[in-house]
Amino acid sequence: MKLFVVPTPVGNLEDMTFRAIRVLKEADLVLAEDTRTSSVLLNHYDIKVPMQSHHKWNEHQTCEAMADRIASGMNVALISDAGTPGISDPGFMLVRECVRRGIAVECLPGATAFVPALIQSGLPNEKFCFEGFLPQKKGRETRLRTLAEEPRTIIFYESPFRLLKTLQQIGSFFGMDRVASVSREISKVHAETVHGTIEELISHFTETEPKGEIVLVVGGKPEPERKEKKNKYKDEEQ
Repeated sequence: MKLFVVPTPVGNLEDMTFRAIRVLKEADLVLAEDTRTSSVLLNHYDIKVPMQSHHKWNEHQTCEAMADRIASGMNVALISDAGTPGISDPGFMLVRECVRRGIAVECLPGATAFVPALIQSGLPNEKFCFEGFLPQKKGRETRLRTLAEEPRTIIFYESPFRLLKTLQQIGSFFGMDRVASVSREISKVHAETVHGTIEELISHFTETEPKGEIVLVVGGKPEPERKEKKNKYKDEEQ
């Protein structure tokens, strides 16, 4: 009895691992964020295992019952529409419930969108912070104001419909000269990464409509700026 957390491709179906395919075939049940989306993947690899919906709208209600089923002897595989479950996708609540009960949880290594975007950005990647999606309304400006002082590279997920607005807001808090990159459609046919300052990215995506899933990678605040601001505060205190 075990919960397997199984990453699925973020674009190209060939990014599925041999082990992930085997685990899905051997599972008693597959929990899918959207069964219609996941059926394409399962059919492609001839995986004939029952599926059940597990998404952000029902996970609060189903976690305990599903943990009961795993505890009774089932091997359950959890997948999302793309990438690793729990990373800006449903999954955390079920994993937490299984851990609380002492039920074995095994997360397979595999696809996630932010890692290739981070590497392709050319920005420092020995230390970084993953923010996922920013709050859409309440707390958004407060979060951006805090992140403006972050020295590490920062990773955001964003919708193509909100990308320009987010870039403009980041520019107002971080400065238009902050270096960043936008990766879209990772591992798909039309995948691309655009590099530049926030100002240059705004200009580019004003002229070229952004499409597809977006990963925005923003450089951390440069050390000289942090020292200058720190010294300014000291001067004001004296």
